Amino acid sequence: MSKGLSLWFAVSSIVLLSAAAIFISHNIWTALGLGVLTVLNIGWGFIVKAKKRRS
Repeated sequence: MSKGLSLWFAVSSIVLLSAAAIFISHNIWTALGLGVLTVLNIGWGFIVKAKKRRS
């Protein structure tokens, strides 16, 4: 995986987790949704990394 793509997944995960932390005090359902979205984003990063490694 290229450095730019790795940076994208790292920054987007940090932004999503930060947003989830902020929303914990406001709306728990939004915070849980952002947490799930973060896990999916991290998983997608691993999938992209594995596909790039194979080719």
